Amino acid sequence: MKRLFSILAVAGLFVAGTNTVSANMTSAVMVLQDAAPEAEKGFTQVLKEMFIQGGAGFMGIVLLCLILGLAVAIERIIYLNLASTNTAKLKQQVEDALASGGVEAAKEVCRNTKGPVASIYYQGLDRAGESIDSAEKAVVAYGGVQMGRLEKNVSWLSLFIAIAPMLGFMGTVIGMIQAFQKISAVGNLSASLIAGDIQVALLTTVFGLIVAIILQIFYNYIIAKIDSIVNDMEDSSIVLIDMLVDHKK
Repeated sequence: MKRLFSILAVAGLFVAGTNTVSANMTSAVMVLQDAAPEAEKGFTQVLKEMFIQGGAGFMGIVLLCLILGLAVAIERIIYLNLASTNTAKLKQQVEDALASGGVEAAKEVCRNTKGPVASIYYQGLDRAGESIDSAEKAVVAYGGVQMGRLEKNVSWLSLFIAIAPMLGFMGTVIGMIQAFQKISAVGNLSASLIAGDIQVALLTTVFGLIVAIILQIFYNYIIAKIDSIVNDMEDSSIVLIDMLVDHKK
């Protein structure tokens, strides 16, 4: 009987201890859950809150610059990637076609290949029956046309890069003007009185600079891609003229 009471007493203590531990763990979990929203705030959430605090006026215009700039950048990146050509492979195919089937076979190869390099090859081959000078002039003229297509809408991207920080600075100036107007109306300098206006003013500058930095990265990539394609076009033009000269012999 004593042994039974001892076992029951130990079991009771164990259950009580378990309940206490469970209650403590539950309390700890509840505390952690309450603190989680504050701790889990990431960079994106903080950025959203700062954007809302900046006001819908200038922040909306800055956001519009970002959206339009990204749209132009993505369109240009897709176009330039599609315009990229394996120039070494194309050159070999055109050279083989010239040797085996003549100018018409080489033109057919260019018709079946996408990109500005193939278009330049086609224009030069189309004037090959007249003279080498005519073919060279056609290549140079059409090269300028293709370069214009590659650089299409890039000026808009540079415009958004310039406008975004300007809008931010304008918002800063307007916010500072509002802060000084409050100071002059009240008659004394109070940090709490002007803190909100100064915060809004600085946030507009921050977001304007962020937009400009993002778009500048895309702009530099696009310019580098255009330069690469233009270099391929120039090299390919020289190679085409040399091939036509050898074919005429």
